[in-house]
Amino acid sequence: MEQRALSSGISGAEIVSDDGSREVYLPALHSGELEDFFENAAVALHLVANDGTILRANRAELDLLGYTGEEYVGRNIRGFHADPAAIDDILDRLSRHEHLQNYRARLRAKDGSIRWVEITSNVRSVGGRFLNTRCVTIDVTERVRAEELLREQDQRLALTYHNAGVGIVEADAEGRLLRVNGHLCNLLGYTQEELVGRSIFNQTFPPDVDADRAQYKQQVAGKIESYTIEKRFVRKDGSLFWAIVTSSSVRDSSGQFRYAVRVQHDISERKEIEAILGQRAEEQAAVHEFTEMLQHAHTREDVYEPALNAIQRALGCQRASILLLEGGIMKFVAWRGLSKAYREAVEGHSPWSAADHDPQPICLRDVDHAELPHTLRQAIRAEGIGAVCFIPITQGGRLLGKFMAYFDGPHYYSTGQIEVARTIARQLGFGIERVRAQNAAQHLAAIVESSHDAIASKDLNGIVSTWNRGAERLFGYSAAEIVGMPITTIIPEDRLNEEPLILGRIRNGEIVDHFETVRRRKDGTLVDISLTISPVRDASGRVVGASKIARDITDKKVAEEKIRDSERHLQDLLAAIPAAIYTTDQAGKITYFNEAAVQFAGRTPVIGSDEWCVTWKLYWPDGTPLPHDQCPMAISLREGRPVRGYEAVAERPDGTRIPFIPYPTPMRNAAGKVIGGINMLVDVSERKQAETQQRILLDELNHRVKNNMMMLKSLLSMAARNSQSSEARIVLDEASKRVATMAAAQRVLYDTPDARNFGAQPFLGAVCETAKQMFPAGVHLVCEADLIQLPNDIAMPLALIINELLINAVKYGSQGKAHATIRVSMRRDGQGNILEVEDEGPGFDLSSVRPTSSGLRLVEGLVRQIGGSFDVRRDPCRCILSFSQTAEEVAFATKSINA
Repeated sequence: MEQRALSSGISGAEIVSDDGSREVYLPALHSGELEDFFENAAVALHLVANDGTILRANRAELDLLGYTGEEYVGRNIRGFHADPAAIDDILDRLSRHEHLQNYRARLRAKDGSIRWVEITSNVRSVGGRFLNTRCVTIDVTERVRAEELLREQDQRLALTYHNAGVGIVEADAEGRLLRVNGHLCNLLGYTQEELVGRSIFNQTFPPDVDADRAQYKQQVAGKIESYTIEKRFVRKDGSLFWAIVTSSSVRDSSGQFRYAVRVQHDISERKEIEAILGQRAEEQAAVHEFTEMLQHAHTREDVYEPALNAIQRALGCQRASILLLEGGIMKFVAWRGLSKAYREAVEGHSPWSAADHDPQPICLRDVDHAELPHTLRQAIRAEGIGAVCFIPITQGGRLLGKFMAYFDGPHYYSTGQIEVARTIARQLGFGIERVRAQNAAQHLAAIVESSHDAIASKDLNGIVSTWNRGAERLFGYSAAEIVGMPITTIIPEDRLNEEPLILGRIRNGEIVDHFETVRRRKDGTLVDISLTISPVRDASGRVVGASKIARDITDKKVAEEKIRDSERHLQDLLAAIPAAIYTTDQAGKITYFNEAAVQFAGRTPVIGSDEWCVTWKLYWPDGTPLPHDQCPMAISLREGRPVRGYEAVAERPDGTRIPFIPYPTPMRNAAGKVIGGINMLVDVSERKQAETQQRILLDELNHRVKNNMMMLKSLLSMAARNSQSSEARIVLDEASKRVATMAAAQRVLYDTPDARNFGAQPFLGAVCETAKQMFPAGVHLVCEADLIQLPNDIAMPLALIINELLINAVKYGSQGKAHATIRVSMRRDGQGNILEVEDEGPGFDLSSVRPTSSGLRLVEGLVRQIGGSFDVRRDPCRCILSFSQTAEEVAFATKSINA
């Protein structure tokens, strides 16, 4: 085996041959230069035997790992490798004579650190026998670290790219998506697989495509390097979102376009905020413009149009209307886009009542799902309204009306919108009330200026502030002459003390009402006036002056004097009347009485204390007590009518009693209101005495007439019995019955205390009872009468009429029956009376029976005498007499018949 000594501290290496023999092999160096090259090469070099023993290593190799030659050469290379698998692979491959090129491995340095190296190695063999490996080791630790850092950065970049909070895509020149990150997938709702390969314009909202495409073409063509655009994207679920897209070009070294990186930020929230801010700005502008226009409104119409503009502009509604409360009913006063049929259908409807304090808005987001009355829902649907809100118009919490905003489809009302609507409603209420107040103020100013009364104002120092034309006419001073002058200019010297007193009361907030005084005109003449002075307050309620209304009462003073003269004259007149006369107020208190009333009452009444009557005590004519509050005067005042036809008895304090007739009559003012009463008490003592004497005479006369009638009836009855003629007997019998009937009527007349009238009930009872005595036993007579008072003049004719009709009913109505019923009734009918006699017969024709019936002819003659009418009805038979109840009408009818 060839051996060669080595210098420079390089020792030989033992080589184990295939047969197991050992020999030392010393590499031969051909020259010093080659040795120098190996030893001082800039790269690490080493030779390794086939068993891994390090045969040689140059200085660069030793410096690389920090070992000395003794520590490194002769040791197995495996001890310096950090990865056993790597060195085993190296040696294995070299043993197969493979050539290694830049094989990356890790070596362990002396200080314990790990050095990354790239090993380039091949095998030197002799005769096919593995001698050693020749290895070049290049330190790539820094490069590996750089690569690792780069890999980490790439990983971080990939993670950042995928998980970035913005959407990132890469698109080719055609706009096809090459790569997308996770955030964009989340934004669009698609997976990466669904998006890659699509166009960047596929998910763009169609109206925004053209603008983006035009700029992208310019970018691909190199005309622009990048651009930014705001556009809308369509998600997989169909919803939209806004994004700001920044598209930047990536080009190769030659400047050719490779792809575009497009970064997309979701700006939906910003857009929403911008929209809200824009809406708020629009709302504020609308409210501001409305408020500005209200300052120039002079009529309500000047308020309505700007209000409708503000409602539509601020709320974004398609239609609007304004309704105001008029007579408690909501009525349209202004509208836009509403049909007449709709307005008529919903007018008057209101979700609040006029009594509601501080009503709140009501918003219906979807009319189809709102709880509404059926008719109202139909009207709204027919109008094509999808949503509506009711906004109350108030002033000081009082409901003035409402405005309504209509949307064609369902609508969500934000809190901001509702607050803006309430602001518009408040401004609208303010505008309406301001116009009303302004018109009222103008109207009031016109009234003040045109008033006939003098109206002026002054400050708390008594200096005149305003002066109307009425004041100019009354006092003679023009406004230019008196304004700024003290009010004492028109006050006479003897009345100057009134002004401090008036100003003192005004400062206390009091009103001086109807203060009658005297003032001096410009020409020096004095005028009687009535003053009403009220405090004038500023906005804080502080009294700052006074308003004064002065009325010329000269005519009133003259009229009052005339009235006083008239009252004195009337009192003199009443005092001269011999009858007792007194007056009361509306409550019945005595306000006046004449001397005759004192004499009549036997006492002096107490004015303002005595009530209803001047008498001590009162009684009815029958002696029962009559309370003062039930006397005719009290009735007259309570019912507001004159009371007549009453009699009463007054008792004096000394116990004597006086019968009298009162004539109470209410007194009224110009408006017709009862303000009191006047009563005259007529002493009827002498008349009562005369009536007593008259009653005695009448009773005697009645007794004699009754006896004569009874004697006449007896004579007629006797003549009828003794007569041989049947016709004479009939005539005499009928005459006897008529006399009996007249006697019965006579008894009623003379038994009635009233000398002029008689009652229908006792009268009809007496006549029927007398007639019944002469009828067959089987005849049942039913008599009924209302409470009617009839004049005495008709008593005898009426009794004879009843008698004739009863005789006729018995004769023809029973029709041979053993039992029959006859009904007689007298009732009031309006202003007249009805006498009716009904039997069970079929009746008869009056015109055909009249010629043959003397009794019916007698009846018709008597009916004409009392001014009545006669008729006959049939089935059943009813004879009907209609007549008046007044004695005057009877007298007139009697005179007509006699004429």
